[in-house]
Parts: sequence; C-alpha cells; structure tokens
Amino acid sequence: QVQLVESGGGLVQAGGSLRLSCAASRGTLSTRGMGWFRQAPGKERELVAAVRRTGESADYADSVKGRFTISRDNAKNTVYLQMDSLEPEDTAVYYCAVTRSYGTEYAYWGQGTQVTVSA
Repeated sequence: QVQLVESGGGLVQAGGSLRLSCAASRGTLSTRGMGWFRQAPGKERELVAAVRRTGESADYADSVKGRFTISRDNAKNTVYLQMDSLEPEDTAVYYCAVTRSYGTEYAYWGQGTQVTVSA
C-alpha cells in the first residue's frame, strides 16, 4: 500500500512562492497518476493539479493555471507542486493523492499540509 508524506506548506505573503513535496515511503509512483487537491475552510475539496502516470501531460484547475506547476521525479518517488504568485484565495489544506497501479481512481491520500497566504 502506498504511503505518502507531504511537506513544504507554511505561511507566505501574497505574491510569494511555495513548493510542496509528496514522497512515497512505500510503493512506487512510476505506475500511478498523481494529483494535488486542496480544501479551504467551509469549502469542498477541489482538484488543483494532476499528472498522468507517464508524466507527459498535466491538468490544472482554472484558478491556478499559469501559477502552479505539478511535476514528478520517479527516481526520487516524489511529486511536487510549485506554487507561484500565491493569492489569499489559495489558502487551504493541500493533499496529494495517487491512483492504484495503472489505475485512474485516486485511492491513496497524504495527511495534508497547510498553506496560508496573507494579503
């Protein structure tokens, strides 16, 4: 079973940057798709970014296009979310998730990391 450890969250001023990391301590990411989700207080969890198993394409929520970049390093068994030009509206708990091996449904989730953007 895949186990995910997230890091990189914190407090940043609007316009700043953060890089979130999600490392798999068990299993491998090479055969799985990866996604980053976020949930703000009082709001539903939403998909922020996703990268396919091959890493050849990525999808982003409209609200973060041009500002966030998802990438993966299979050699390090790690997925990243580079967040630039952060806005207060980006404040949320961010979760990474992975699919089953060669699957399409997200089955494994990290514990979440808090991102807070001050105005």
